[in-house]
Order: sequence, then C-alpha cells, then structure tokens
Amino acid sequence: MQIIEGAGRWTAPVGAANDWVEHLRVPDLSVGTYCIPAGGLDDQSPHTEDEIYVVTAGRARIVTPDGAAEVCPGSVIFVPAGEEHRFDEVTEDLALLVVFGPAYGSRAPDRRAG
Repeated sequence: MQIIEGAGRWTAPVGAANDWVEHLRVPDLSVGTYCIPAGGLDDQSPHTEDEIYVVTAGRARIVTPDGAAEVCPGSVIFVPAGEEHRFDEVTEDLALLVVFGPAYGSRAPDRRAG
C-alpha cells in the first residue's frame, strides 16, 4: 500500500504555463496532478495511454473531436489513448488528478532509436 499525499491539489505553475507532477509510476499505471491557471492554455498533445481525469478544483471545458463538456470538481473524464483533447475556457484554477494506464509515456516510441 502507498498513500499519495497532495495528489490532485492545486499548485500554481512556476516558470511554465501549466504544472504537471507525477506522483506514482508502476508499469501498469501512473498517477499525477495537472494544474492549469484560470485563463491559461492547455498545450498538451494526445497521449499513447488511456487516461482518466478527476477534477478536484476549478472549472473549465474539455474539448475532443466528439464534442465539448463543462467540467467542475467531481467530474471524471475518460480519454482513450490517441484521442485529441484539451481543456479550454478555464474560468477557475483547474486541478486534475490524472491516472494513466499503462504508465504515462510507456507506449511512446523510443525516440533514441533510428
């Protein structure tokens, strides 16, 4: 067992537009916190792993090719691997608990090869 203190808690980005902190990584999943300040831009690219977001603070809208939805504390969002997605219209500092399966980046092509 492991208790992850502070996961999902808002942290103001320092020196970057957004803040990503990975709290736990094992082969089959990883857990982290992603924070976007009010009025901020989400600049992420699609991931190679399935992803679950749990909104712990703030308000925004998530946009995918299939549509858009307002999110607020308690919202749980599933984004399948490879799906374009971003948060926009961040009206309150947004804190997201993020779970990747398998671990974040583990399916990404090895950039050292070739």
